[in-house]
Amino acid sequence: MKTANGINLTMLCDFYELTMGNGYFLSDRKDRISYFDVFFRRVPDAGGFAIAAGLEQIVSYIQNLHFDPEDIAYLRSRGIFDERFLSYLENFRFSGDIWAVPEGTPIFPGEPVITVRAPAIEAQLLETYMLLEFNHQSLIATKASRICRAAEGRTVLEFGSRRAQGIAGAVTGARAAFIGGCAGTACTVSDQIYGVPAAGTMAHSWVQMFDSEYEAFVHYCRTYPENAVLLVDTYDSLRSGVPNAIRAFDEILKPLGIKKCGIRFDSGDMAYLTKKARKMLDDAGWTECRITVSNSLDEHLIRDLIRQGARIDSFGVGERLITSKSEPVFGGVYKLCAVEDGDGKRIPKIKISENIEKITNPDFKKLYRFYDRETGKAEADYICLREETVADDQPLTICDPMARWKRKTMENYRAVELQVPVFRGGKLVYQLPTLNEIKAYCAKQIETLWPEVLRFENPHQYYVDLSDRLMALKDEMLHSAGKHSRR
Repeated sequence: MKTANGINLTMLCDFYELTMGNGYFLSDRKDRISYFDVFFRRVPDAGGFAIAAGLEQIVSYIQNLHFDPEDIAYLRSRGIFDERFLSYLENFRFSGDIWAVPEGTPIFPGEPVITVRAPAIEAQLLETYMLLEFNHQSLIATKASRICRAAEGRTVLEFGSRRAQGIAGAVTGARAAFIGGCAGTACTVSDQIYGVPAAGTMAHSWVQMFDSEYEAFVHYCRTYPENAVLLVDTYDSLRSGVPNAIRAFDEILKPLGIKKCGIRFDSGDMAYLTKKARKMLDDAGWTECRITVSNSLDEHLIRDLIRQGARIDSFGVGERLITSKSEPVFGGVYKLCAVEDGDGKRIPKIKISENIEKITNPDFKKLYRFYDRETGKAEADYICLREETVADDQPLTICDPMARWKRKTMENYRAVELQVPVFRGGKLVYQLPTLNEIKAYCAKQIETLWPEVLRFENPHQYYVDLSDRLMALKDEMLHSAGKHSRR
């Protein structure tokens, strides 16, 4: 898999992935089966949940993992890699297993979203790109969900390409925003590649290009009568912009019998302007004319505008969405949780830290979600060892992760295992859904969350608990590590 300028994305890895790979090779650990979890530690913007995204791009990357001759030549030029390791890389392909939560699934801190089982060098080389896609797209999908929920059913379009951090930030960012709830994008290539509906009408330069605002509007209506959305704030929104738009609609659209059209504001007091414009349009008989606003919007501004009675039908959201400006980092990590010895026996591994949230959950695990049979709502998630099985309606006591003395008993529920097999023996075994299917699935899954989890301020702490066996293993390993540290 290469970028437009010919970069082999296999080389998009942290250099230590290669130095460790060389070390694994020379210490006869290259084939040691290793298990890694991808998870995140905290929801951005202090929200109640995040949305998993980026799996499709991770799959494409893994299917194309290879080292070109020029890559081997570069590594040889560094003078630190063994020739036998470089020969191994010449025929490198992924041969392991991967399980993942489907894109569009609401996820919570500490949960194994992606699990990799593969020989040590292979598993290690996946880390950088896998985290790059998971972190970026999950971040933007999560932010888009917040913005779209704030819009309360009104259309939200992603307008941020020119403010995105690089090409991928714009292109896959638009894809992630669509998963999170946006109706479309201004990014043409994201439509071409991924099918994210692209839309757009005019900029202020169009209006300025003509001798008058009215002339600019007339020409646009003639050119695009079925999609006449006019930008009305180039000069004076209410004194000239809206009146000239109405004149153009009357002259060009009305004789054609076209009633659907639109205006857009990109500056000013949106609540005041849209209320005034709505009355002007309605008084002129253009009751089906839609009003769109843009300009540095986010979930908080959108919610305030709606509360103030703004008459807005759709929002164009740019920089604060495509960069997740309020919190631009999604803290996904890739951590070793187990290895196999020479006999194939699994040996759990744990990372310990003085920072409690950085202590990992050991061993090869499963992730369940419990849905209440009566309400259909998601009640809790449950992480257990891979050998454990949870049956529907099996009585379970679930603890609050932040206060284990808070407990609730699960009885009348449906247990769903969230991770699905993606690769087996290096072969893709997962049927990737279409982008529209991912978007619809995401919306459906968000509907299963209680309003208390969905709210922006102080959301309810969703229960994510460990099974008794996993908790006992973790406690035992922590206790053992504590004894070793005192020696």
